[in-house]
Amino acid sequence: MSEVTQPPGASGRPDGAAAVVVGGGLAGITAALALADAGVRVTLLEGRPRLGGLAFSFQRGELTVDNGQHVYLRCCTAYRWFLDRIDGASLAPLQDRLDVPVLDAEGTPGRRLGRIGRTALPVPLHLARSLATYQHLSLAERAKVGRAALALKGLDLSDPALDAQNFGDWLAAHGQSERAVEALWDLVGVATLNAVAGDSSLALAAMVFKTGLLSDPGAADIGWARVPLGELHDTLARKALDSAGVRTEVRTRVTSISLNENGRWSVQVPGETLEADTVVLAVPQREAHDLLPEGALDAPERLLEIGTAPILNIHVVYDRKVLARPFFAALGSPVQWVFDRTEASGLREGQYLALSQSAAQDEIDEPVSVLRERYLPELERLLPAARGAGVKDFFVTRERTATFAPTPGVGRLRPGARTKAPGLYLAGAWTATGWPATMESAVRSGVSAAGAALGALGRPRDHLFDVFEEAA
Repeated sequence: MSEVTQPPGASGRPDGAAAVVVGGGLAGITAALALADAGVRVTLLEGRPRLGGLAFSFQRGELTVDNGQHVYLRCCTAYRWFLDRIDGASLAPLQDRLDVPVLDAEGTPGRRLGRIGRTALPVPLHLARSLATYQHLSLAERAKVGRAALALKGLDLSDPALDAQNFGDWLAAHGQSERAVEALWDLVGVATLNAVAGDSSLALAAMVFKTGLLSDPGAADIGWARVPLGELHDTLARKALDSAGVRTEVRTRVTSISLNENGRWSVQVPGETLEADTVVLAVPQREAHDLLPEGALDAPERLLEIGTAPILNIHVVYDRKVLARPFFAALGSPVQWVFDRTEASGLREGQYLALSQSAAQDEIDEPVSVLRERYLPELERLLPAARGAGVKDFFVTRERTATFAPTPGVGRLRPGARTKAPGLYLAGAWTATGWPATMESAVRSGVSAAGAALGALGRPRDHLFDVFEEAA
């Protein structure tokens, strides 16, 4: 049996509290950095050959491909700190001001393009001009959207009754037409919740819209990586972990964890047993369920009741430029969001577009040939410049369990960071962060787990609370 150790000379810290973080996604990386920054000796274990969880990159010929398009908002304060912590903020900048082009494939010429944006006016006036001129809705629908937004702003997010309610039913009760749901509420909600309004918890939907659109004028400004995600979540994250003195082991899958008679934890990996004072399980909920020792949670079976939802990503490489803007959202089409990934992928000729298709239960297992026949004509409908352009490559990436399903009642199933087992903590976007399954939720969960662990160890947590007052 071996003590958790660091590479010789990694940090120069005296021996003291030791921690093992299981899982190298954003939650695990965050927890490891937060613990190490407080002087804890940390080993991070990841079963995959890379860090980053489900926000990663891979090579396909000359392309560096993200498995899926990921964005964040200015209100994602935890993920923004994470970017700063790994020296990656300049590589994933935010818009100066929210601006979302929305193309209606069925719109009449001259009225196909609408925009969702904001001004510098205070909330809720910052959206008034955009809503007043949003041509994808009628004047009556725009007025009703405004009234529904004010009603949403008045909801108390701490009310547990919201979790059991259905967002789609709430919208209908507040006068929202099917067109308004499609052209506005689901346009935002599907991308952030990975579910349509009728399948979403009112609590999570209200959290998204109140925080993103109704909290601060700039809260919904969009940011995304201008480099491959692997450069951020693997390369730069690994560099930050190394600098913090964290021992990082990839291709290392944990087979069991157990509490010893001396009150310390044993973490079993092939060929080695690590001992630690603290263990953070930063893995998906089903894997956490399988690793949890008996008695760690009152109702561990609830973890298995947390459903999952898929995301399908479609990648198209054209022989010429067909899209002049960095991204757009679509209506009247199966296409949801389209991003230009040409520069980030390293493509030298032509243009590479990535389509992000959330809530993709009906398409996640469709053959590539079927998806090609469906989506190439749709892109031509939306982008006239694509008509006649040569398709150099068409492929898909599938994340069948991309997120937890934000269904009504899911809130009661999501555990907090603490377990009943001393020194054992949970992290992951699926834990009780109050956020849907986003990069922000993952980072916040890592902070919560580290904060709880540091409190139990009597270690300083000021570096968490200064930055993460809400999350911690």
